[in-house]
Amino acid sequence: MNRPASPQALRILGVDPGLQVAGFGVIDVQGAQLDYVASGTIRTDVRQSLPERLKVLYEGVREVVARYQPDASSVEIVFVNNNPQATLLLGQARGACVTALVSADMPVHEYTALQLKKAVAGHGRAAKEQVQEMVMRLLRLPGLPGKDAADALGLAITHAHVGAAMARLRQASTQTGTVVGGDAEARLAGRYRDGRSR
Repeated sequence: MNRPASPQALRILGVDPGLQVAGFGVIDVQGAQLDYVASGTIRTDVRQSLPERLKVLYEGVREVVARYQPDASSVEIVFVNNNPQATLLLGQARGACVTALVSADMPVHEYTALQLKKAVAGHGRAAKEQVQEMVMRLLRLPGLPGKDAADALGLAITHAHVGAAMARLRQASTQTGTVVGGDAEARLAGRYRDGRSR
């Protein structure tokens, strides 16, 4: 399914990785305008072996990419929590999702949960329900998206904000004759990578 080409619109796929449920969300970005395209979940069967479940995630993400043809993707960074086994399984699920994106030649951008919450809700301590509410408002949805889909849409929104900031920085450096991609851009990228937004 081919989408109509729009030179100004950027389509972003957000992926919230999970071994049992992985969320995905697709938005179109044109300037400051954010438009909802699609969202949903990829579910695995707990009765299947780990390799079989990872294959379901891989193929599910590939299917989403083929169907919606995004220009870029964003995926949540996983941190170690109190349960090392759960962290390891989540890391493998994330690896399957990232591998699916990269194998489809998709640019992958990574953000922490803290960055997502700051970008969507304005502060890093936002509850899941607050993220859902803000995603609904920002994308003008008729109802609350599910938690996994909301996180995925939130990741896409986060990248839309970061991408816009990077573009403004590049434009400003071009206009002033400074080097694009130099120290200023590296510092901005570093702040987002480290979970800081200012």
